[in-house]
Amino acid sequence: MTVKEAREYANGFESRATNTEEEEFLYIEAMRFLIEEEKDPRDMMWLGGYYYEQRHFDLALKYYEMARSYDYDEAYECLGYIWYYGRTGEKDYKKAYEYFSRLMDTGNPVATYKVADMYKNGYYVEKDYQRYVEIIEDLYDNKVTTFRSLGDPFPEISVRLAEIRRKQGNIEAAVELLIIAKDFLARRISCNPFFGNLNIMRGLIDDLYEMVEFDYEYFDFFDLYHLLKEACLIKFDYEDAQYMIETREEDGMCAIHFDGKWYRDRDEFFAKAKVGDKLATEIYDKFYGWGCKSNLASLRA
Repeated sequence: MTVKEAREYANGFESRATNTEEEEFLYIEAMRFLIEEEKDPRDMMWLGGYYYEQRHFDLALKYYEMARSYDYDEAYECLGYIWYYGRTGEKDYKKAYEYFSRLMDTGNPVATYKVADMYKNGYYVEKDYQRYVEIIEDLYDNKVTTFRSLGDPFPEISVRLAEIRRKQGNIEAAVELLIIAKDFLARRISCNPFFGNLNIMRGLIDDLYEMVEFDYEYFDFFDLYHLLKEACLIKFDYEDAQYMIETREEDGMCAIHFDGKWYRDRDEFFAKAKVGDKLATEIYDKFYGWGCKSNLASLRA
């Protein structure tokens, strides 16, 4: 394998929505080869990110640490997440704070809202809710207008500000923030169904429908995060065909049946459900004719 061949294969792998196990194996080999040959921290981050998405956090840590040894800024952010959430089995808030605060000083918005979270929760630093509010409000007022890509942390900052506005009693402002963030995040998920993005959407939907009444006559795909918590029957149309989603409560959990497959909960449904050969999250905006009724016959009418 040459560097050119490895680079071409890696680029092809990353451009495809789905890959076989063999293609994944070859991608890993290509990336390891590139890292060995070129010592580029961007490749270390790509491979670390691949392992993180696959939840192989020990391997993600290995490559993030490798990139950090080259003083690559993005590595500090990812290492902060590793230690903040204890992805490898051990939380270390001191390390998380050191990594996040280092990038906060450079203006990195992700590291900044994570430092704010640490003040909110009292992780390593003394709990200071007012400091948390100040940081999040400053981020929203001074950083959000500069965001241009779906990878920018607009939803992450918005859901935090929405929580602040809710506590202040400004429900209208909180709801507006969540609705705008929901649309942004849905478009991001259609391109990148990373579990972290899906977790944010789940929390956003749960928060939204604690503040407003759910409209059973008008809802969309990501509103299923609300509906799929309880036993129900849902229908939608796609390319002139009708699809059904059924949930059944068992032992306090809702199993979900869709297109001949069962999913143990809403998280697995959103991560894996497909229509044909495409993830449902990829084509969510093509679904229409939504309905939610308790009677199968009336739903199909």
